[in-house]
Amino acid sequence: MEIKLIPALDNNYIFLIYHSQSQIAAVVDPAQAGPTLKQLDKLGLKLVAIFNTHHHHDHVGGNLELSKHFPDVCIYGGEHDRGRIPGQQQYLQEGDRLEFAGVIAEILYIPGHTQGHIAYYFREGPGDLFCGDTLFAGSCGRLLEGTPEQMLNSLTRLRSLPDSTKIWCAHEYTLKNLAFALTVEPDNLELQKRYQGVKDLRNLGLSTIPSDLGLEKRTNPFLRWDQPGLQQSAGSQDPVTVFGRIRKLKDNY
Repeated sequence: MEIKLIPALDNNYIFLIYHSQSQIAAVVDPAQAGPTLKQLDKLGLKLVAIFNTHHHHDHVGGNLELSKHFPDVCIYGGEHDRGRIPGQQQYLQEGDRLEFAGVIAEILYIPGHTQGHIAYYFREGPGDLFCGDTLFAGSCGRLLEGTPEQMLNSLTRLRSLPDSTKIWCAHEYTLKNLAFALTVEPDNLELQKRYQGVKDLRNLGLSTIPSDLGLEKRTNPFLRWDQPGLQQSAGSQDPVTVFGRIRKLKDNY
């Protein structure tokens, strides 16, 4: 299984998952059909599946156009997004499993950003997590439909995965995310180093995705609610309170 990152819109990433030998592909969160079709054509691939993490237009905007070009494609999304994802045919729940090119993806229900948000976790090898807008490199998604408790539970679930897990999040927000992180955990030396490294990458026009979970656990404030520095910034030791206050600070950053 190979993964190609496709930039779209202003800061979105579409992920093309493919198997060269069988020439089949799946796409995660196709914001636009055009860039996806271009890559499929370039690589000589047939699209067989669309994996949507949630219903927002910048994650599902290419669904219907892609299905016109590939009428047999199967469009997946969460059960709680029923009626909100264009062309959806499969309604996934926590614990469901699906196969692509002989590799199994586990479905994780991770509400908070939206009520219907799911992730696709391919455990094989180091592990690949397609987490949409729940977990970002250096941050997490806004609470547009969920509560701090829901998002904290979802992030706790993701934090429990192996440190080697690759984080394929759907936006290039990393530099700004880390700049905020330094305001709430300024003494984190690894965070300082990461910020400079990301700044260098972005100055070269390079992507910061994928990240890895071990790095996120050491530098992402939204996976560090139990650390003294973050608790001090939030003025509390209660996990939900710490998370909620840090998230509110980020909303206004």
